[in-house]
Amino acid sequence: RFQPGELERMLLAKEFAYANVPYRLKPFENLVQDPHRTIDFDDELEAVIEARVKEVGADGRLVWNGDGEVRRASLLEKLLVSVLTKFSNFIPEAGIWLNTQRPEWNDANNALVGYGVSMVTLCYLRRFLSFLQDLLENVDWDAVQISEAVARFLADLTEPLQSHSNLLDTGLSDQDRWRVLKAVGTAGSRYRESVYQPDLDSTTSSVSRADILAFVNIALAWTDQSIRANRRSDGLYHAYNLMEVKDDQVSVSYLYEMLEGQVAVLSSGLLSPGEAVEVLTALKNSALFRSDQYSYLLYPDRDLPRFLEKNRIPDEAIAGSLLLSRLVEAGDRRLVVMDVDGLTHFNGTFRNRHDVDDALTLLAKEGFTQVDAEREQILDLFESVFDHRSYTGRSGTFFGYEGLGCIYWHMVSKLLLATAETYARAVREAADEKTLAALVEHYYEIRAGIGLNKGPEVFGAFPTDPYSHTPANAGAKQPGMTGQVKEDILARWEELGVAVEDGCLSFSPSLLRSSEFLNAAGEFEYFDVGGNHRRIGLKAGELAFTYCQVPITYRSSGANRLRVSVREGDDIEVPELALDRRLSSALFGRTGEITSICVEFAPTS
Repeated sequence: RFQPGELERMLLAKEFAYANVPYRLKPFENLVQDPHRTIDFDDELEAVIEARVKEVGADGRLVWNGDGEVRRASLLEKLLVSVLTKFSNFIPEAGIWLNTQRPEWNDANNALVGYGVSMVTLCYLRRFLSFLQDLLENVDWDAVQISEAVARFLADLTEPLQSHSNLLDTGLSDQDRWRVLKAVGTAGSRYRESVYQPDLDSTTSSVSRADILAFVNIALAWTDQSIRANRRSDGLYHAYNLMEVKDDQVSVSYLYEMLEGQVAVLSSGLLSPGEAVEVLTALKNSALFRSDQYSYLLYPDRDLPRFLEKNRIPDEAIAGSLLLSRLVEAGDRRLVVMDVDGLTHFNGTFRNRHDVDDALTLLAKEGFTQVDAEREQILDLFESVFDHRSYTGRSGTFFGYEGLGCIYWHMVSKLLLATAETYARAVREAADEKTLAALVEHYYEIRAGIGLNKGPEVFGAFPTDPYSHTPANAGAKQPGMTGQVKEDILARWEELGVAVEDGCLSFSPSLLRSSEFLNAAGEFEYFDVGGNHRRIGLKAGELAFTYCQVPITYRSSGANRLRVSVREGDDIEVPELALDRRLSSALFGRTGEITSICVEFAPTS
């Protein structure tokens, strides 16, 4: 936006490299077999990398080709790899499969790795695909040279998405879901196998822009269908789901509502402004709203059962198992334990089903013949008691640090920014006044809950400091430069209506409240581009801020125009609320040519 054409140039320039990470993701069939154990460490590759680092420095940690040089790639290839690898883990109507040992952005949910599926990732992938679509539709080339392995990966993913596209209208069965997952997962597996070779082939292949756009378009169609399918009955959207592969079928189950899911779907760009209002209204009426802080929890608060309450095997399950009945009768405590009240529990040392499986194997070796017939029955019983598949991590078991009953301020600020972006899009799309007014109301309600707008007695800390989170039983905790600061700054630019497009700076302060303007004359202090301390007088009805160290004064007027004061010569009057590219470039470059700007605008209401 600031440098038109630069991104398009970088798309084709081979100025990028790949990190040579000595981990190897297993083939697709292994991921399905055990999605918790999916990574091998390549000791031989690690030795090669360390030897190269000693020889050439940091470049030794990059991917090299068979000619003994760092393998270079264009930005387009790098962007494609990012999209294709994510989409090779796509489960229709469920999200992106978290089948490797990696947390998502919200690492409070990192225990979902294995059987978890992220709609959050799919929503942000949708935003990225939309951006890539706009970018590729406006370039001036018809074909590009990329790695042959990436070109094959692109074709291998496009084909099943297109050949199964009839399911987008009819909906998917569990068998359909498996067929799509197997096709895209196998494509990803083939790609990994090719790039894991020690002497990486440097062969390139010509790929047409039309073929890349064909993938982007069909991928968008699948993401949109999946996001729509994840609308809950209460008007919210699912954030993370659970998957299970069994008998060539993929079934999907759902977790509780999460704030992150609403932020993601609002950020995706899929919803119309009216649909966004529906989500924000449902959110305000949900269990995620915390009235005492007038803000939103990450997850609904709830009471958790104690361990002995949770680790309780139903009597009918014991009666229905010859093995368990025999063990209880014999007082054998290796698998199950009966307490003094006659209640039966699994051995308290078991961590997961693998421990149960090991105990069953040991019993089988000792002559318990019922093990072979009842192994899966007992493993399923263990899972039904503990529901480990639904275990999310901190988000479902902790009461602070992004846990139950906790406000996580960065996520609230992400919600604020997503609402501001939705409002800006609604203005561009000429949404009706009722929708625009509703978005403004929701925006400032969210903003009112953020610490800066509270007293210390409510916030529990200095309101002007950024804090990580607020648990249910205390004030704000963990001060520091959190991600909240970034989102709040970006949201503030949206309020002020400052935007850059095609190298031009513009002003459209329709989201700005009239209460922001001074009631009486005042003074504004700032430092100019030369680092000099300056003061300018302001009248009642004005406000001021700096952009690239140039003071900008807002003033309500009968017309939309800019008065640009320059260092030499007469002031420049612009009959619209945007600078041309030359003046914008001078401002961005902090050349000192522009000394101040007065923005006069007609009130919107």
